[in-house]
Amino acid sequence: MKKLLTVILIILGLNLGAQNYIEHKIKEGETIESIAKKYLVTPFDILALNPDAKTKFQPNTVLIIPNSKIKNEPINEESKELIGYRTHKVKRKETLYGLSKKYGVSEDEIKKANRFLYSENLKKGDKIRIPKYKTFISKVSLKNTVKKYKVQPKEGKWRIAYKFGITVEELEALNPNMKPILQPGDELNVPNIEDKDEKPIESEYNYYEVLPKEGFYRLKIKTGLTQEELEDLNPELKESGLKAGMVLKIPANAETTIGLSDLETTKLESKIKNFKVKKIALMLPYRLHRIDVDSVEEAKEEIKTNKLLSVVLDFHVGVRMALDSAKQLGISTDLKVFDTERQPSTVSEILSDNDFSDYDAVIGPMEELCFDRVASSLKRDRVPVIAALNNPKEVYANVFQTIPDDKLLQNAIIDFVKADSLKSKVVIIADQSHKAVSEMLKREFTNAKQIYSQIDKKTDKDAHFIYPVQLENVFQPGKTIVFLETNNGAFASSVISMLNALVIDKTEIVLVTLDKNKAFEGKDIDNNNLSNLKFHYPSIHKRFDEQRSNGFVKAYKAEFGVSPSKYVARGFDITIDILLRLAAEENLYEASKEVIETEYIENKFRYNKSLFGGYVNEAVYIVKYDDLKIVEASKL
Repeated sequence: MKKLLTVILIILGLNLGAQNYIEHKIKEGETIESIAKKYLVTPFDILALNPDAKTKFQPNTVLIIPNSKIKNEPINEESKELIGYRTHKVKRKETLYGLSKKYGVSEDEIKKANRFLYSENLKKGDKIRIPKYKTFISKVSLKNTVKKYKVQPKEGKWRIAYKFGITVEELEALNPNMKPILQPGDELNVPNIEDKDEKPIESEYNYYEVLPKEGFYRLKIKTGLTQEELEDLNPELKESGLKAGMVLKIPANAETTIGLSDLETTKLESKIKNFKVKKIALMLPYRLHRIDVDSVEEAKEEIKTNKLLSVVLDFHVGVRMALDSAKQLGISTDLKVFDTERQPSTVSEILSDNDFSDYDAVIGPMEELCFDRVASSLKRDRVPVIAALNNPKEVYANVFQTIPDDKLLQNAIIDFVKADSLKSKVVIIADQSHKAVSEMLKREFTNAKQIYSQIDKKTDKDAHFIYPVQLENVFQPGKTIVFLETNNGAFASSVISMLNALVIDKTEIVLVTLDKNKAFEGKDIDNNNLSNLKFHYPSIHKRFDEQRSNGFVKAYKAEFGVSPSKYVARGFDITIDILLRLAAEENLYEASKEVIETEYIENKFRYNKSLFGGYVNEAVYIVKYDDLKIVEASKL
């Protein structure tokens, strides 16, 4: 029957005209996917005309390959021929980037002509050869395998790749000069398939780009979907299997994140293989122009009273200590420090006066506008920009956001409570401004009891208190988990005191919050009460254990006489993670493709590439108060 169908299809094709199909004889080592890629059609197109290929795919078999009726105009293809060299004497402040722009050649072409530049920096007085090329423009026919496509509003690379049944990498191969960020109206080469064969983007679904080395098991962990469920949504998976860069349709409510304990910590120290000098820029608002460096006492006073400067200097110390630790592992670093002065105009000057195109990473700046200016300026050169102490306004493709999103923190504590083996009773206490949060928690814990703060009848505003009677008969013997959601310190203090008084006999109350803000740190908050209630919350970092042996902490104490602050630890953790990732792969992008989790002094990192931009850290701690100490929690 299948053979008959093939014959009928061939006859129909011949009747439609000899130019509609072409023949291909299978060669050793070829696959359906490689042939489809060669002719820029989808595997489905080939299998539709060659049903036997599913079971009888072997060398010398002839396949019928569809060739679209749509005709393409020949396109211009540029080629170059080396015709000689010119000599250039390097002047002060000249860079490879500037010379490449001046002479219209690439930096790599200059390096190839001057091999010493692969290991040495450009210096004033160097005499280098600049290649000269003759350019040829020729008309090239693509045999109707591609067609021109205009980018529509809200379309990015992954949407277009999904629409035409190819991977993002294949789309990039078809368009070597494609912009990093597509704009409506941009023209791209795409597979020449019929309009009716284009896959629609459905708003009720999310879409996920498969990462290198990602299998169905890893996708099950990340999305919660089994192989069968993914294949039902994406039938092409049954034929082609998973491929890096392919875009999958997934349910809108599927989370592409990984649970807290799904991964083991990766020790990158054992994976070091790239010993090239790592070029790092550190951009922070030191604002040294405001400090009289000739007056030691004035400088000391400024450091004591200026909180921002204190944070910046602590972070800087952590960075320097990370560089020393990396050096002991054989990793050399070329660090250049820039004072942003907390001014976008200063950042613009830094960008115009320096060539960052060959930097391995830029850490900072801190301020949102300054960071956005740096990230957007360097995205064309794909220079990774690290958001170390702030969450950026926009996560461009070259941005690494080190602070997990608030939504991720919330999901982490909710999943943690859901994993409670005793399935304890849940109570939600919230003030009036957190009603939406309370309702969200009620949807997650349908049997939970909700309690709200009272409203002042005279002003009709939140009075920020609850009556003791509201807690009567709420707590029985056994464990009860209480979510407390508020930004008001007085309300938090009164509720915590009331809950603590109810912890008697066999009644156990565990206090939890989605957002541990300043309301839980006020002068009226008793840490003894928080310890008694085993207060749990999600956090981007944990506190290091003073009792355990720690080389970093010992080294800091030996030099400064005190324990390191969280900003020192963060500067160390972020920098050592960047350097180890760069030492484990060619660049930071390659080192963040695999789903790995790293952990250092107080912070851990597990990056997930978002469909619409760069990399976001999804590693979260759940911590708790235990005997007046804040420690990592493993279970309720």
